[in-house]
Amino acid sequence: MQPSEPGIASPEADRPRRWPDPASPQIAVIGGGRETPEALALAEEVGRRLARAGANLVCGGRFGVMAAACRGAAEAGGFTIGLLPGTGRGDRNPWLHCAIPTGLGHFRNFLVAQAADGVIALPGGSGTLSEAAMARTLGKPVASLGAPAPAIPGAIPAATASEAVHRILAAVRTGRKAPTRR
Repeated sequence: MQPSEPGIASPEADRPRRWPDPASPQIAVIGGGRETPEALALAEEVGRRLARAGANLVCGGRFGVMAAACRGAAEAGGFTIGLLPGTGRGDRNPWLHCAIPTGLGHFRNFLVAQAADGVIALPGGSGTLSEAAMARTLGKPVASLGAPAPAIPGAIPAATASEAVHRILAAVRTGRKAPTRR
C-alpha cells in the first residue's frame, strides 16, 4: 500500500486511532529495513502492544521493521511518528500518523533516539546499532529483542514482544537510566 498524495485521504484515514497524549511515553522501535518475516511479525506485535499500553510509537518512518511496528500500532488505535531521512514525505510507510521530513539522511537516527523515552531494538544493521548506541549515550533505556538480538551493551534483554514492551515501559516509568560514558 502506497502513501496517499498530500491532502488526499487514504484508506488508512478511516481506521480508529487515539489522539496523542503528550504525557504518554514515546517509545522508539528500531530495526532493519529488510528483515525476515519473523522479525517483521515481532515488530508488528511490539507496535500493537505499545498502542494498547497507551504509548506513542516513534521510528525512522520507512519500511521493514519500522513499517511493521507502525502497522501494528495503527491497527490497534495507537499514534505513530516517523522521522524521515529525506526532505519530503513521499518515502514513508503508510501507517504513519505524523511524518516529519528531516533532510538529515542517517543523521536522523539521533533524532529518533532523542525523541524517545525508551527504545526497543529488533534485528537490523549498522543504522539500528547507531540508534541504540545514541539512545544509550543519551541515558535512555534500550530493550533488545529478536533473533539474532542486537548486541547492545547494557540493553535490557527480552524474549518476546510482550516482555520487551513491559520491560521498556517499566524502565521508563521508574526513570531507569542507562549508564553513560563520560
